Amino acid sequence: MKTTLSPKSMQEITEGLQPSLAAFASRYPGESGRRQPVQTVYGGAHLFKSDTAPRLGILALRSFETYAPDAATFAQILELPDKLADTIYERVREKLTREAVEDFRIDFEDGYGTRPDAEEDGHAVSAAQEVAKGLAAGTLPPFLGIRIKTFSEELHVRSIRTLDLFLTTLVEAADGRLPENFVVTLPKIVHPAQVAALADIFDLLEPKLNLPKNSLKMEMMVETTQSIINQRGETNLPLMLDAARGRCTAAHFGTYDYTASCSITAAYQDMLHPACDFARHIMQVSFGGTGIWLSDGATNIMPVAPHRGELTAAQASENAAVVRRAWKLHYEHVRHSLANAFYQGWDLHPAQFPTRYAAVYTFFLEGLDAASERLRNFVEKAAQATLVGDVFDDAATGQGLLNYFLRAINCRALTEQEAQNLTSLSPEELRSGSFVKILQNRQN
Repeated sequence: MKTTLSPKSMQEITEGLQPSLAAFASRYPGESGRRQPVQTVYGGAHLFKSDTAPRLGILALRSFETYAPDAATFAQILELPDKLADTIYERVREKLTREAVEDFRIDFEDGYGTRPDAEEDGHAVSAAQEVAKGLAAGTLPPFLGIRIKTFSEELHVRSIRTLDLFLTTLVEAADGRLPENFVVTLPKIVHPAQVAALADIFDLLEPKLNLPKNSLKMEMMVETTQSIINQRGETNLPLMLDAARGRCTAAHFGTYDYTASCSITAAYQDMLHPACDFARHIMQVSFGGTGIWLSDGATNIMPVAPHRGELTAAQASENAAVVRRAWKLHYEHVRHSLANAFYQGWDLHPAQFPTRYAAVYTFFLEGLDAASERLRNFVEKAAQATLVGDVFDDAATGQGLLNYFLRAINCRALTEQEAQNLTSLSPEELRSGSFVKILQNRQN
């Protein structure tokens, strides 16, 4: 076949592209395939104990069984699809029994408050000792970390001291180990220099504590307008990610601090406020393809019964009504997050756990049949454009469909065996996490 461009011209063009393509691949490696928690629970550092996670699970299960004694009741409260009601109910119960807390953040910031230095010093040490006890006993959740105070002019010295005390005590008490998936959360960031400072601290601490290089990781909290747009009108989030020097694993949205920084009054500070959607979309655009996990904020209306002790019929009815209204609100907030591709979010109370998992499981299970047919059909036709029903799929869709199943498996909405049966993919293909690799292997 006749072509116009010479081999030399093609080589020159290719060589000119390669540096940019290599830099792009380094910056945007895509999703790692690692399990991302769907939930992060925050609790004051002064209250943390080695068995906090299992104790929260007991409280969550108690609330679930009290106010949703059967699948029909739970489905009615949340308006779940009838055909999924029994499955969701049983999977929520199993999750609360087995692993109610996926991720816990020991909080030295808003959930802790301002205390005398000696008191915070003591809590930094005692919380670290409790983590070491939990590590030895196997009672820690799969993901764990601490949230330190912001690196503001007033608080950065206190914040750094707390971090130093905590890590020094933990490493000594745990014989040089850190819990798996341990992170440090930095709140109220307004400038990349604050992120760089935390990375500098990690650089100093690791050799002194005999920790492997780059073993200390951070999460950035997006909860100020300055973290979105800086003084030059630039999007600040990519600059903050650069400042982390490869140590950032996630970015968490802070609903109420962010809306407050927008001068939105308390009555209108809400997960569904348009200002929040704007900030979350900037997060997606800034971090898309980088492998950084995104987490949404919290619902601050708690499903907590107002009456305790021996109850009258009217009080019991009011308790149920209050809890169920809060459950429905939380469920709707989580579904909004999921629909906008924020697969993780904060919970502030164990009674929120049932609706967190119900929302996640429903999200994945109700679209399962269509996604299964699309992925199975697409793989069989080797990524040629296909039409399933009235949905057109091209090559860009394949990885998204695969990611759907990987996330469903990671959060236990779906078992790996169920995914294999539905998609006709092998265990090795599912675990590869790469649609391109699946196609390449099938074509060889």
